Amino acid sequence: MTYVVNDNCIKCKYMDCVEVCPVDCFYEGENMLVIHPDECIDCGVCEPECPVEAIKPDTEPGLEKWLGVNAEYAKTWPNITVKKEPPEDAKKWEGVPNKFEEHFSANPGGGD
Repeated sequence: MTYVVNDNCIKCKYMDCVEVCPVDCFYEGENMLVIHPDECIDCGVCEPECPVEAIKPDTEPGLEKWLGVNAEYAKTWPNITVKKEPPEDAKKWEGVPNKFEEHFSANPGGGD
């Protein structure tokens, strides 16, 4: 089992999770984070840190797509281990449904 980041993170990109991860398995895209499934140790400390509930265990129904997205982009996006400020308009994007189809960016973020 691993944890995955879902579309609640898109354009919100809060990074409270990054600071608590003991194995530094978060990777930064332009407008969201992902978890590397082979590096995640299933400790669960990141899940309660996310203010928009974007982190879920991959055992929850319907997260297969997100396991694939996390695995794919963790291979190419840079690792992030230090919390940064969220986007200025992050609050505006909280709770917006189905952000992946219209707002996901495959571009990498800056990393550490």
